[in-house]
Amino acid sequence: MQTLIPGNPVMKSILSFICLLASFASLAEPLEQAPVLDARSYLLYDFSSNQILVSHNADERMEPASLTKLMTAYLTFSAIRQGKLNLNQGFTVPLDAPRVTSGESRMLLKPGQTVTVDELLHGLIVQSGNDAANLLAIEVGGTETQFVAMMNREALRLGMKNTHFANPVGMPDAEHYSTAYDLAILAAAVVRDFPEYYPIFKLREYTFNNVSQANRNRLLWLDPYADGMKTGHTETAGFCLVGSALRDKRRLISVVLGAASDSERASDSQKLLNYGFQTFDAVRLYQNSQPVIHVRVWKGTESHVDLGFRRDLVLTIPKGQFAQLKASVETHQPIIAPIESGQQLGILRLTLAGKPYAQFPLLALDSVAQANVFSRGWDSIRLLIRKYSPL
Repeated sequence: MQTLIPGNPVMKSILSFICLLASFASLAEPLEQAPVLDARSYLLYDFSSNQILVSHNADERMEPASLTKLMTAYLTFSAIRQGKLNLNQGFTVPLDAPRVTSGESRMLLKPGQTVTVDELLHGLIVQSGNDAANLLAIEVGGTETQFVAMMNREALRLGMKNTHFANPVGMPDAEHYSTAYDLAILAAAVVRDFPEYYPIFKLREYTFNNVSQANRNRLLWLDPYADGMKTGHTETAGFCLVGSALRDKRRLISVVLGAASDSERASDSQKLLNYGFQTFDAVRLYQNSQPVIHVRVWKGTESHVDLGFRRDLVLTIPKGQFAQLKASVETHQPIIAPIESGQQLGILRLTLAGKPYAQFPLLALDSVAQANVFSRGWDSIRLLIRKYSPL
């Protein structure tokens, strides 16, 4: 059902979602309150719906410590995909390789030995080896300085607006900082863009040079659904952890920064993940390219075009509140050809319990070419008549 709002050129369509087993409505508070943690900053992110479920000081700039290595890994994965490296490619550890002190995490590389990219990635991710990070940075970027520049360019591309890197390992530096929000963006990018390498993050230990080292991510032992991602710690950063868990095909990502201890960062992360899974449901509203609405097109070779989404539209809502979710569609009228597939032509607005909850751009699912001059002229006359006709 469509109604034209008097005095407003925006066409509003109130949609019936009977086909989705319920009608829609706006945001209400979940029955269970979010956990309050002692960590300086934390965030819970639903990867499936791209929604933040819990946030505390999430935009505060903080030291990321070894969480930095998520970006080092991301750029290495990218280099492999681009053909610049391959997993079986071997490198000789330089005799003048950057020194890693005994207090730093190491995979125990020895100068002069040959090591593969695959081994370095395991040493980087599972053992959090600074020596692995330094060698990968040089092999991917040419020099550490050039690699750091790559890190910062990639951070900007991903939308990490409050992040700046000064080294590939996470050593303290006034110009080395990030936020819980930005680190969630980076973690999601690793999962989304390089799923083939993500299984490395769930390994509990790795052996290199006949020395086995355990993954410092305690979540891998505490939570049977946990499958990543990365820990970090320095005296000034405190204990940090980006965690992730997958239950029933739904992934949540937690970020905890500045916890007081190793055990606290793990328990805090588990509290966030449990809260997200137990308190919220993720509902798929539309499939990729499923039409949401059929709208009129003027001056085109087609009279109508379907609007929808280029990816599945999944929404996270508090459990038991789906019946309170409602939706409306706004399209800017008149819609005039030419139209390109993927062009935004409207907005889907969602409310929950009568309050604004979320909105999503509606995209043209097909292209519509401009009609010939006679058809365009006829539509111009019809639009003029519509403009001055009573509603």
